[in-house]
Amino acid sequence: MKLTIERGALLNALGHVQNVVERRNTIPILSNILIDAKDGAVRFTATDLDIEAVDHSDAKIDQEGAVTAPAGTLFDVVRKLPAGADIELELNTENRQLAIRSGRSKFSLPTLPAGDFQTMVPDEDATEFEMPAADLRRLIDKTRFAISTEETRYYLNGVYLHTADTDAGKKLRTVATDGHRLALSETDAPKGAEDLEGVIVPRKAVGEVRRLIDSDDGDVAVSVSDTKVVFKSGRAQLTSKLIDGSFPDYARVIPKGNTKAMVIDNKLFEAAVDRVATVSAERSRSVKMSISEGKLTLAVNSAETGQGHEEIECDYQDDSMDIGFNAKYLLDVASQIEAEDARFLFNDPASPALVLDPGDESAQYVLMPLRV
Repeated sequence: MKLTIERGALLNALGHVQNVVERRNTIPILSNILIDAKDGAVRFTATDLDIEAVDHSDAKIDQEGAVTAPAGTLFDVVRKLPAGADIELELNTENRQLAIRSGRSKFSLPTLPAGDFQTMVPDEDATEFEMPAADLRRLIDKTRFAISTEETRYYLNGVYLHTADTDAGKKLRTVATDGHRLALSETDAPKGAEDLEGVIVPRKAVGEVRRLIDSDDGDVAVSVSDTKVVFKSGRAQLTSKLIDGSFPDYARVIPKGNTKAMVIDNKLFEAAVDRVATVSAERSRSVKMSISEGKLTLAVNSAETGQGHEEIECDYQDDSMDIGFNAKYLLDVASQIEAEDARFLFNDPASPALVLDPGDESAQYVLMPLRV
């Protein structure tokens, strides 16, 4: 194998795939990227056996061939070469080293045979559709912060992607929850996704897809089968196994009868919560919210770390109440609000609160209260 490729094109392709590779691997070849040069282009593939990332780039192919090389080292070498440089990659058939040459720089990296590299086989009978990358970014950004990190409840370790019937028609919806909070976002279901049944996309795959489409202004092709999901953006593709489990009936958690409404300046609220939480106990991060007509009082009382107290004006016209929440969860939700104001809907101190964004009617957030 011998090829010449522009540094920017190589770095972009490697950047799309190398994050999939786990830094610590018991299987050596999973630390490598597969480089396959043929037909005037080079294909880069990385996998951890659960997720596979692929990207293509044009190159001058002097000799076709395939090999695997260490992902992290290759990416770091290319990243540190001068911008705009041409890079030559050549497999030395005698010592099986990959030679990297650019100007006066020369490196040799160990390789493993391309034939030992495992790739994913696409499933048949998949549901296929296309949607704007901007819509997919929003669906991910509005929900992924609520993904559970508790491995015992593995079915919560991802984003639930499905089509839901609503009064406004069919919506493509993402939902994430860790049992203490829930985030939901939706958009009009694209053509082909009208009957998409629910699948759980793993946390790592969600992060990799978000990175892949970060600067994409076009459409993303999505293919969903019973066991895998595939995202295609330009010449890059990400394939992931799905979480084999049943996502809970989240609709039962979303409050329907909360009538006590509080409207508050979101930036002021976010800053105040952040300040009083400075003295909260790290384990609970509990903040007490005392709501009365026209006023919200935030308070933290910790025997170990001290006390914090702050008052903010709000629009509230109902009975006074005290309710507690995890400060981090309040801050996570506040960071998603696009409008100037956030709208909280309460029932009583023991019931979950519903948080709405007047600037984005397609998003909903649910917070479970703490005892205060």
